[in-house]
Amino acid sequence: MTSIPMKDLIETFGSKLHENILMANFTTAHVGGPVPALISIQSIDDLIKASEMLWEREIPFIILGSGSNILVSDQGLDCIILHNRAHNIKINTKSDPPSIEAESGAILGTVARQSALRGLSGMEWAAPVPGTVGGAVYGNAGAHGSDTAASLKMAKILHKDKGIEDWPVEKLAYEYRSSILKRERMPVVVLSAILNAAVSSKEEAWERIMTYQAHRKETQPPGASMGSMFKNPPGDYAGRLIESAGLKGRRIGRAMISPVHANFIINLDGASAKDIWRLMNLAQETVHEKFGVKLEPEIELIGEFK
Repeated sequence: MTSIPMKDLIETFGSKLHENILMANFTTAHVGGPVPALISIQSIDDLIKASEMLWEREIPFIILGSGSNILVSDQGLDCIILHNRAHNIKINTKSDPPSIEAESGAILGTVARQSALRGLSGMEWAAPVPGTVGGAVYGNAGAHGSDTAASLKMAKILHKDKGIEDWPVEKLAYEYRSSILKRERMPVVVLSAILNAAVSSKEEAWERIMTYQAHRKETQPPGASMGSMFKNPPGDYAGRLIESAGLKGRRIGRAMISPVHANFIINLDGASAKDIWRLMNLAQETVHEKFGVKLEPEIELIGEFK
């Protein structure tokens, strides 16, 4: 158990620090146990100062964006949460090519809509995605045939030992729903991103956004969830395999594999993280037994599961 000097943190962060927070209130799946404290981050300066101070004092912390794509243990976490709300977006339509600079706490859908309204294309795929820019850079978020790897030009990274660095997209070594940051658990914080854009018309870009959002509404279930549970295996779809295994609608506790899309687990109000984790294990075991395919989680498990 890490000893967290709460008195020092309260003195440093004041009203930005909130003690004894339940993570279920900050995740899209509405599950997750307690944490000692959450610090509200409103700017990139806040994010830099908080990260550097916690690193210096060897206090463990996690950056939280929109709370999607994660499953937090019912036992909670022995660390500080930095709730990243640094969300400024700068759109430069006069540069050649035009560019979009977004802070890491900006919601992807907001970036997509704001750029479309300025007559820029390139980020329409992200309109229905619930995550943040920082989460997208970290995990190579994607949808509708595109992803962060195809959209990113440069990421501004705060490294624990090296300070602030500009990383071109190549340095992030992207793979499907993965980056070097995610694979190697590097001691870094994503500060912002410069995204590629192309001149379009507001009408064309907005029409694509409406099409993608309508498709999401038709094919993905409503309700509290983490988003897609598993990565699609090569040449197939995780949802198809789980459905073919006969698991659509299967429940454990108050968690259910969605009858709309089998790659989603829905919290029916009152599910525990353990309920969801057990359903994930059931899906993996059954699909492997029936089809010989090992499903790899797309979501990130945080905390203790057993």
